[in-house]
Amino acid sequence: MTQVLPIALIGLGGFLIGGVISLSRKSVPAAVILGVFAAGCIVGGIAWLAS
Repeated sequence: MTQVLPIALIGLGGFLIGGVISLSRKSVPAAVILGVFAAGCIVGGIAWLAS
């Protein structure tokens, strides 16, 4: 179970990156905010796996 959650977090970050690409055409500030959340998910998942 401890290996599934960080991988799911990285997957969520990838899903959010798709949202960033979609939002960048409509609203740049919303895309930036979503990009920060996506980066946090990916970095957090990698840090969790590394620890």
